[in-house]
Amino acid sequence: MTSLVNAIVMLGMLVIVPLGLRLVPGPDPGAVRRLWPLLALPGAVSLWLPRGTLATALASVYALATAALALHAPARLRRTRSLAPAEIAVLTALATPAVAGVALVAERSGHELLGFDLEILALTVPHFHFAGFAAALVAGLVCRSTWGSTGRFAAVSVPAGTLLVLAGYFTGDWAELAGAVVLTAGMWAVALLTWRDVRTGRAERLIRRLLGVSAAVLVATMLLALSWALGEATGLPHPDLTWMAATHGLGNALGFALCSLLAWLRLEEITASTAGGRRTGARTGSTGPGSTGPGSTGPGSTGPGRTGPGRTGPERNTA
Repeated sequence: MTSLVNAIVMLGMLVIVPLGLRLVPGPDPGAVRRLWPLLALPGAVSLWLPRGTLATALASVYALATAALALHAPARLRRTRSLAPAEIAVLTALATPAVAGVALVAERSGHELLGFDLEILALTVPHFHFAGFAAALVAGLVCRSTWGSTGRFAAVSVPAGTLLVLAGYFTGDWAELAGAVVLTAGMWAVALLTWRDVRTGRAERLIRRLLGVSAAVLVATMLLALSWALGEATGLPHPDLTWMAATHGLGNALGFALCSLLAWLRLEEITASTAGGRRTGARTGSTGPGSTGPGSTGPGSTGPGRTGPGRTGPERNTA
C-alpha cells in the first residue's frame, strides 16, 4: 500500500494543488502559487526516504508551504468579507492542505502525533489533498457556475463533511461516519451538477468527457467511503485500507480531481479567450468611420493623430 499511497500523494502535491491554485478566484494566492512546485518537491522526495531526520526536514519544507497557503485564508476573508457558500469552499481549499503538511512531518519523523498510528497519519496526507483541497475547490467552482440551491448545498457540505471527518479522528467512529455521510451528500451534489449543468452544452468533446468521468467516478468512490465508514462504526464487513487506497483513493485522485481540474482549466481558457476576442473587437470597432475617439484615423475624425482633410496641426501637409 505504501508505494501506491506515496504515488497518490505525489500527484496531489505536484499536480493537483498547483493546477487548483490556478483556478482560485481572486484574490490570487500570489507568491505561494508561483513557488508551489519548488516548495512541493522536497515533500515529494521525503515520501520515498526512510523515516528519519532527512525525511522530516524535507517534509517540513512542504509543511511550511501549506502553512503559507493556509494564511491566505484569513487574509482572503479580510479582503472579501464574504462567507457565501462558494467562498467557504475556497477558504477550506486554502486551509486544509496544512493538515496534510502536519501529518506528513509527523509520519516522516516516526512520531505518533496525538496518539494516531503512522498508517493513519500516512492516509491523512492524501485525504486532505483530495477531499480537503480538490473537492472543496471544485465544489466552489460548481457553485459559482450554477447559482442554485444544490450548488450552495455542495459548497457548504463538502467543507463541513471534511471537517466532521477530521473531528471524527478525535471523537470516534460514529462522528467520522456522520462526516462521511455529509461529505458524500455534498460530493454527489457536485457530481449531479457537473453531469447535468456544467457538462451539458459544452462544445468541446474533451471537456464533456472529462466532466463526465469526474461525475461518474464520484458516485462509486463516495459509495466506497460510506461503506468503509459504516463498517468502522458498526463492525459490519467493509473494505480494508489497502483496498480503499487502490479504489477510493486512486479513483478520486485520477478520475475525479485530475479530470475535474483539467476540465475547469480548459473552461477558464475558453472564457478568457472569448473575453479577449470581445475586447479586441471593441477596439477594432473604435477605428471605423465616424469614430471620434483618440487615435481615430477615419474620415471626420476630430481626435489627436487625425490624418484626414482639413487637418490644422503643426505638421499639416502643405504640398
